[in-house]
Amino acid sequence: MARESNVLVLDEPTNDLDIETLDLLQDLLGDYPGTVILVSHDRDFLDRTATTTIAMEGDGQAVVYAGGWSDYRQQRGADKPSKAAPKPASEKKEINEKPKQSAEKAPASQGLSFTQKHRLAELPEFIDRLGAEIAKLEVLLADPQLFHENPTKFQKATEALVTRQSALSEAEEEWLTLEELASGG
Repeated sequence: MARESNVLVLDEPTNDLDIETLDLLQDLLGDYPGTVILVSHDRDFLDRTATTTIAMEGDGQAVVYAGGWSDYRQQRGADKPSKAAPKPASEKKEINEKPKQSAEKAPASQGLSFTQKHRLAELPEFIDRLGAEIAKLEVLLADPQLFHENPTKFQKATEALVTRQSALSEAEEEWLTLEELASGG
């Protein structure tokens, strides 16, 4: 650790970071002259920092994709239709809707599954954390000089705010759905 290196390995580096520290970490990784091997569940952070994604596809297969998480999903989605015949949009919609309906009906009669109970228990903390991050971003963006002094930071903060607001909305909807299922109605 005392010597300079050209490889940096980070396992979940974004856990418990506030927005300013997260931005600093992103800037430092962007300026790092060597290779960074990064393992993270933070998809937004991966999109902002990764230039290559190595995905474990099963059966011991590791596949290299250009870009971050969203790029990986697009490329992987683009590969799937070539393996199977493409389906019309109306069929895809029906296929996607049926599992949701059956998944919603089954837990109502049997109660919540173990995974759903676990998710319901962890959602309030996740919602609170998103709310705190949104509040910090709003305070940061309230500075009238930020746009003029650091337009890049302003842009990143704006994008992060939109992302977290969307995630908060989805988490609240998921919590309401699970709470409704838990109460039996």
